[in-house]
Amino acid sequence: MGRKLLTEHINVEGIDTFEVYRKHGGYRSVEKALKTMTPDEVVEEVKKSGLRGRGGAGFPTGMKWSFLAKPEGVPRYLVCNADESEPGTFKDRQLMSKLPHLLIEGMITSSYALGANTSYIYIRGELLYVLRILEKAIAEAYAAGFLGKNILGSGYDLDLYVHPGGGAYICGEETALLESLEGKRGNPRNKPPFPAVQGLYARPTVVNNVESIAAVPVIVNDGGDEYAKIGVGRSTGTKLISACGHLNKPGIYEIELGVPVEEFIYSDEYCGGIWKGRDLKAVVAGGSSVPILPKELILKTAAGEPRLMTYESLSDGGFVTGTMLGSGGFIAMDETTCIVRNTWNFSRFYHHESCGQCSPCREGTGWLEKILHRIEHGHGTERDIDVLASVAKQIEGNTICPLGEAAAWPVSAAIRHFRDEFEWHIRNPQEATRPGAVYPGKAVLV
Repeated sequence: MGRKLLTEHINVEGIDTFEVYRKHGGYRSVEKALKTMTPDEVVEEVKKSGLRGRGGAGFPTGMKWSFLAKPEGVPRYLVCNADESEPGTFKDRQLMSKLPHLLIEGMITSSYALGANTSYIYIRGELLYVLRILEKAIAEAYAAGFLGKNILGSGYDLDLYVHPGGGAYICGEETALLESLEGKRGNPRNKPPFPAVQGLYARPTVVNNVESIAAVPVIVNDGGDEYAKIGVGRSTGTKLISACGHLNKPGIYEIELGVPVEEFIYSDEYCGGIWKGRDLKAVVAGGSSVPILPKELILKTAAGEPRLMTYESLSDGGFVTGTMLGSGGFIAMDETTCIVRNTWNFSRFYHHESCGQCSPCREGTGWLEKILHRIEHGHGTERDIDVLASVAKQIEGNTICPLGEAAAWPVSAAIRHFRDEFEWHIRNPQEATRPGAVYPGKAVLV
C-alpha cells in the first residue's frame, strides 16, 4: 500500500486522547504555523500542495481560501462540513471518531491561516456518539492551551464549537449548512453572494470538508511541495475511499491518488476482488450522486487506457463514458445486482431529502421515484424510459443547489449504460419481479 498521511496512527491505542496524539507528533503544525509562519504563508503552502476539496466537488482548497474577503474589523469564520450523508460514504465519521485531534489540529491551523477567531464543526445529527468524542477532545485542547485565548503565547485566539444538524442531507450543501447553523431551516441560498463574501451571519466564511481540513497539518509540517509529489498530475496527495458493496474486503482505504481502479478492486492490498467469486457488473465510484459505470468502463476508459483513481481519469470521457471521484464513496455491484432496483433506491433517497425549495427538484425527484417504482414492480411502459430521461434532463441545471443534479445523474447514467435492463423489466414483468430474478443480459457500452 502507499503512504498513509492521515491514518498512519489510527490504530494506536489511545490515539483519540490528547496525550497519546501529542506523543505521536500531534499539534506540530499549530506550533509551526503560529510561531514561524504568517497566515498568508500557510495559505501559500496549501496552494502549493494542490489539495482539492475531499467532500465531492474537488475544488482546489488553497484557491478557495484565497477568495475569502478580508474587510477590516469584520469577523471571519471557518466551518467544517462534517454532515456526511452521501449514500456510500462513511470516511469522515471514522476520522472524527478515531482521530478527533487530527481534525481539531487542522481546524486550528486553518483558522489561523484564514484569520478566523471563531470556528465550527457542523456534524450530522445522527452521529451524536462522534459529537461526544469531539467535544471531549476539544476540552482537552482547551486545557492544553491549544484553544482559547493567546494560543501558545502567539497572541492568536480561537474558540471552536461542535454543532449537530437535524439529519438533513441537504445541509451538506454549504449554504444550507450555514442557514442551519444560524438556526434557520436548512434551505440552500441563491449565489452570489458566495460564502467567501457573505457566509455565516453574512460574514466572510470558508466551508471545508473534514478530510480536507485533516490534510492541512500534514501539508504545513512537510511542506506543500512535498505533498504535491504524491499522486498524479492535478490529483495530489492521498484520498480516503469508502469501499462497500459486493467486495471481499469492504472498508475505508487511504490510497495515493493514481492507483488503477482494477488494482483497487482486485488487489489483496485493497478490496480483494468481488465476493463469492462473482463477476463485477458496475461501480458507483464517488457516492450515490455520481454516474454509474459498467465494468468495462470503470476498469478502462473508452480509449482503452487503464482507469485511475484520480479526479481526471475517472472523469475522462465526460458523463458519456466517465464519472466522478466525488466523495470517494466506492460502491461495487456484482452480476446479480438489479440496476433498476438500485436506481429506484437512490431516487427514493433524493426525493425524500429534497428541501422542496426549487420546483424542478421538488416535483422532478418525485416523478423519478414514481416511474422507477412502476418499472421495478412490473407496471412500466415502453415510454417510461424516455420520460425518465426527459425528467432528469429538465432537473439538471435548473435548481439552486446541486441536489437536483445528484438525483438526475444516476438515473441518466443508468439508462445510458443499462437501457436494455430497463427494457427487459418492462417487457418481462413476471420474470423481472420474481424474487431473486437476475437480468440475463449485459450492460450496453456507449
